Amino acid sequence: MKNYVLALALVALATPALASGNHAGGHGDKMAIGEPGDKAKATQTIRVTMKETEDGKMLFTPAVFNVRKGQTVKIAIKNAGTVDHEFVLDQEDKILEHKAVMEKFPEMEHDDPNSIRLPAGQSGEIVWKFTTDGEFKFACLIPGHYEAGMHGDVTVAGK
Repeated sequence: MKNYVLALALVALATPALASGNHAGGHGDKMAIGEPGDKAKATQTIRVTMKETEDGKMLFTPAVFNVRKGQTVKIAIKNAGTVDHEFVLDQEDKILEHKAVMEKFPEMEHDDPNSIRLPAGQSGEIVWKFTTDGEFKFACLIPGHYEAGMHGDVTVAGK
């Protein structure tokens, strides 16, 4: 009986989040890759462009960047393409999990400090403090975009 009640409670808690189509919450605290940063403490700005190519590829430029552990970075993102794109920063396994959810709920909106969705021609930013060294990913998880090449790598090196 306890398992049934627990399962019912979990379903009840999960249903509103899925029904609303919003991916808010859960990333406001520290993640493996780091935590939201203080813009006043940013020591570097990385400018990232998102766009499609004539041959159907979707790209981030640059698709690779390096930062130092403990560094706060402002990532200035411009959608120079003709369709919506997003920038999601996380561990590779989390990116792939999130990608699978986005395939089921393509209109899901994000309200997380490690991601931003931008309409064509728009710009935005993420301010992030990289607290763990290692290899991480960023990607556009709108269905089909990742497969078209829209993902990149972040290397965080010790101080």
